[in-house]
Amino acid sequence: MLKSKGFWVILLFFAGVIGVVIYAKKEIRNIDSKGEEIICFGDSITFGYGVKPGEDYPSVLSKMIDMPVINAGLDGDTSITALKRIKAAVLDKKPFLVLVEFCGNDFLKDVPQEETVKNIREMVLKIQEEGSIVAIVDVSAGLFLRDYRVKFSKLAQETGSIFVPAVLSGIITNPSMKSDFMHPNPEGYKIIAGRIYRAIKPYLKSKIVGNELR
Repeated sequence: MLKSKGFWVILLFFAGVIGVVIYAKKEIRNIDSKGEEIICFGDSITFGYGVKPGEDYPSVLSKMIDMPVINAGLDGDTSITALKRIKAAVLDKKPFLVLVEFCGNDFLKDVPQEETVKNIREMVLKIQEEGSIVAIVDVSAGLFLRDYRVKFSKLAQETGSIFVPAVLSGIITNPSMKSDFMHPNPEGYKIIAGRIYRAIKPYLKSKIVGNELR
């Protein structure tokens, strides 16, 4: 009798775990996206400031998956100016998935946090209306930009977006991983690409062709 009870307890436990995983995946909006490419929409971190073309994280990411990856990063961009170019850079292309990475320049230019979050929410909803999956990329590290990380995590939950937290963790405090005080070097961008890859991997419909980076 005890063995029988133990069996059913274990079975119910694993059934619950599987159910949670399936439910969590369904919570991401547009997982049936019909797009055929990934667009990386962001500022200098996405653009690849400080490294040669091909060493930016979107280029590294493109070698890990069997899907076109477009770098729509713009050096110096803020969430305010990004909204002005989102139609041509993102929406008109109707991509499979969009990685949204903003806040560094907002922080440096004293854009209120509430306005940054509001702008990114608007971006997310516009992208989702076109049928694409959204991943919010957070560039915080430890206490650096921590308040943004908390707000972006909540925003991702509220909008059904993938959340990629703290991609600069261990990079921004490590001179051997940076090209200047803020921007990664090629090794740093490889780490960022690996972190993003792991976050979006469960939602990719294409065959993975590269090796996962750690």
